[in-house]
Amino acid sequence: MRDKLLCPSLMCADFGRLAEEVKALDEAGTDIFHCDIMDGTFVPNVTMGIMDVKAIRKATSKPIDCHLMIENPAGKVDWFIDAGADIVYIHPESERYVAKTLAHIRERGAAAGLAINPDTSIPTVEEMLPFCDYVMAMTVNPGFAGQKFIPSVRDKVARLAALKEKYGFRLMIDGACSPEVIRDLYSIGADGFVLGTSALFGKGKPYKELLDALR
Repeated sequence: MRDKLLCPSLMCADFGRLAEEVKALDEAGTDIFHCDIMDGTFVPNVTMGIMDVKAIRKATSKPIDCHLMIENPAGKVDWFIDAGADIVYIHPESERYVAKTLAHIRERGAAAGLAINPDTSIPTVEEMLPFCDYVMAMTVNPGFAGQKFIPSVRDKVARLAALKEKYGFRLMIDGACSPEVIRDLYSIGADGFVLGTSALFGKGKPYKELLDALR
């Protein structure tokens, strides 16, 4: 049985006590710490930045991913790798030379990830998949936490799962990852899930209890 990767979205954490949140999540069994980087242009929100990634890197030895929801990420991926990111996701919708940028991420020693918006079709990105270590299907429109799951994305997840063996990537899900969504999409081939307010944060229960239940 393949491992299920659980990836708390630190955008939803208590930033007044970020180091303590990271430590608690680490001890609870987090697999990957997920950092949402938004520029207010590609998406209508501004969230985490380089200094946040550096602070998280100091607080944990677990992998950190950076989801770059920004315009023209090619010139900025090095900033986040230098800050401590182990995985860097870019959006094909915001990058002109996607394969080149994915290859550069790998050359820098990080894992290359492609994040795909709900309205981006698989045929438009399939030629980029050989350059990916991770593919993240967005099940909401990027930019904000607390959105509802878009049901039509389920078919896209199934089709991406059918391509995993051919291209050798791990399939991640970001957006509205409730326990029910996790159970369903894991059953059709998803490998990992970004956890926000739908399953982890603001639940009034210890992180370990929640993560153990999701496993």
